[in-house]
Amino acid sequence: MNRSLLRAALLPLVLAGCMSPTPNVDRNLGMAATDIRNAQIMNPGADRNMAPPLGLDGPASKAAYDQYVKSFKAPEKNANSFLIGVGR
Repeated sequence: MNRSLLRAALLPLVLAGCMSPTPNVDRNLGMAATDIRNAQIMNPGADRNMAPPLGLDGPASKAAYDQYVKSFKAPEKNANSFLIGVGR
């Protein structure tokens, strides 16, 4: 009886030793450095481009940020927790 209990307790430990702990991290390891290197290869003169980046202007960006901060200060109340994520 003790031997079978010991085997049952050791089996998960043995199988866990064969598993890769971080498959997603290992698969993407070093990709940030690779992406930066590739961007520099594609456009080596990017540092001389003085044109402003495309995107939101200052007032629109500030309004979006203020709305974002406000959403954490006074979160919207849900009357029924069973309806979370079901339409609005």
